[in-house]
Amino acid sequence: MRSRLGLLIGMIFAAAGMRLLPHPPNFESIGALALFAGAHFDDKRWAFVLPLAAMLLSDAVIGFHGQMPVVYGTFALVVWLGVHLRERRTALNVAGAGLAASILFFVVTNFGVWAFDGLYPRTLEGLVVCYIAAIPFFGYTLAGNLFYAALLFGGFALAERKIPVFSPAARS
Repeated sequence: MRSRLGLLIGMIFAAAGMRLLPHPPNFESIGALALFAGAHFDDKRWAFVLPLAAMLLSDAVIGFHGQMPVVYGTFALVVWLGVHLRERRTALNVAGAGLAASILFFVVTNFGVWAFDGLYPRTLEGLVVCYIAAIPFFGYTLAGNLFYAALLFGGFALAERKIPVFSPAARS
């Protein structure tokens, strides 16, 4: 059980560390990491705390910003999506959850930019302009979520199959 937990925690922090490497804008691991944590940690508190802590550590290096409450809240919602994925971890369901996480992130964080940053007029037109301006970033968010979800979910499933100490039977 400790080995399995250690692998999960290691994967969380390694994926968060990927944020420190050069990458296209919004092509990040955090959305997939939040889904993965929700789907794999038996203790839901760890499912929420670990990815957000890993993100906080990487933000300490990258830099803090005014949208952090909105972004962190959105990733907490993505962990919740992962919790509901727990018993249905098929490739199709993981891809669907990655798409849902990307849409959720796009809708909520860009609403936050419109509502709190003062970059756009607080009118319906300003909101529409904000969403339109963010469209180029959505593709990167989706690609990052799908790529890292495949890496995390697939890598862990492979470890569960090939290394007995990581298998679900080792949890009991």
